[in-house]
Amino acid sequence: MAKNYIENENFQGINFSQEKLNDGDYENCKFVNCLISSVDLSDINFIDCEFKNCDLSLAKINNTTFRETKFTGCKLLGLHFEDCNKFGLSVDFESCQLNLSSFYQLNLRNFKFKDCSLLEVDFADSNLTNLKFDNCDLSGALFDNTILDKADLRNAYNYSINPGNNKIDKAKFSMAGIRGLLDQYNIEIE
Repeated sequence: MAKNYIENENFQGINFSQEKLNDGDYENCKFVNCLISSVDLSDINFIDCEFKNCDLSLAKINNTTFRETKFTGCKLLGLHFEDCNKFGLSVDFESCQLNLSSFYQLNLRNFKFKDCSLLEVDFADSNLTNLKFDNCDLSGALFDNTILDKADLRNAYNYSINPGNNKIDKAKFSMAGIRGLLDQYNIEIE
């Protein structure tokens, strides 16, 4: 059976929980104001695609490919990115809600998160080398055995990172954020 190939299409305001998103390859497509929450996106390939103001919360992304894909203003609550196709994974997030999502054991080198809510997100055992968190809320985010070498957290806030359990060589932090590196010592900083 031939795989569907969809190129240069715009999908606007579609509720994909009622109208099925066809399996296949989507290249250079735009999804705007679409409801994709709890939809099974397994084995679908998104290449050079953009999602804007979409809700993908709790979508199933087993072996889903996201290559050169951008999410802007999207709700991506509870997604397990470790289940997606890791080969060529390349995603940018701007003004997104990624609360309760997981990036467990992923290579996120050079990724960018801008103006995102990342509450209780799992970054354990991930490689975040040279990753940039720009104006991101990391309250309750899990960093355990995480590589944060050269990562930029100067504009991130509410994080708690134990330097003894994570690699942070040449990572960038602001003075205001230094508190998040000392939480485990139960000391007061004024």
